[in-house]
Amino acid sequence: MSGPAIAMMLLAMAVLWGGLCLAIINLSRSGEGDARDVHRDL
Repeated sequence: MSGPAIAMMLLAMAVLWGGLCLAIINLSRSGEGDARDVHRDL
């Protein structure tokens, strides 16, 4: 692989993993959506 291809791959991986980490942090910090409080009508 060429240098620019590797750089683009690393950038894409950083964006995806960074977004995943931020989403997990955001979900853990919000008080809503606790599994015990969720009631579903089936």
